[in-house]
Amino acid sequence: MTGMYPPIEPYDEGMLDVGHGSLIHWEVCGNPAGKPALVVHGGPGSGCGPGVRRYFDPDRYRTVLFDQRGCGRSTPHASDPVTDLTNNTTHHLVRDMEQLRDHLAIDRWLLFGGSWGSTLILAYAERHPDRVSEIVISGVTTTRRSEIDWLYGGVARFFPEAWERFRAGVPEKDRDGDLIAAYARLVSHPDPDVRAKATAARLALVRIASHYFSHGAWLEEGELLREAGRLSAIPGVLIHGRHDLSSPHGTAWELARAWPGAELVVVDDAGHKGSESMRELELAALNRFARS
Repeated sequence: MTGMYPPIEPYDEGMLDVGHGSLIHWEVCGNPAGKPALVVHGGPGSGCGPGVRRYFDPDRYRTVLFDQRGCGRSTPHASDPVTDLTNNTTHHLVRDMEQLRDHLAIDRWLLFGGSWGSTLILAYAERHPDRVSEIVISGVTTTRRSEIDWLYGGVARFFPEAWERFRAGVPEKDRDGDLIAAYARLVSHPDPDVRAKATAARLALVRIASHYFSHGAWLEEGELLREAGRLSAIPGVLIHGRHDLSSPHGTAWELARAWPGAELVVVDDAGHKGSESMRELELAALNRFARS
């Protein structure tokens, strides 16, 4: 991809004990004396892949990647049905990020991520604005219940066939109710065949995502937009696809209006999964902040 840096391997990694029996995997790559940056992956529950390392200039950045609770290389893994998700919430993840920052002796770091990662970035930055130097977000979400309702309901008008298959995946008695809660029950079902049918071989992702979305990410409705003024001292770049059906452009627009100093860039050829031009904009923002 244009402008991407060559593949790189971590120079340090480990497992951080964050309590409640959870260990989160972390790694650091690039320049040990470089500008600290944290990659916050999406999902929730997808884990952090090695490709994202290539967004950061290895001579300028000290890049930290971590797998959120229950996914990636963190343990215990949510794909195991006995793994308890009670202590896997947005507030726990915010504390994990702060504990990781302290563990790595980082004073302030840039935050980079998208989709669910943008929600977690905002939650962390609003709680700890003095620990954030800059923010780069693509695919802006705040995980309001209205956004969840759109993703698992409103968007059905564009994909009626897929919606019907999704709705048919839960018991008939639940099809006119809360489908996310219904899937959350299915992926915790004691019968492995029931779990497998509900997740299509992505148990950890579906289990964690349905857990978070059925609880509104444990955030008050509109909380992250309402508290965006706390980010006023943090430079930010919001990069959003015009054709993003998972996270309609309106949320990015609202956030940019509520966050003094944030720059919103709308990409006309991109959806939620991005595009080449969207990646170029992300790289440009990270390269610009590397010099600050």
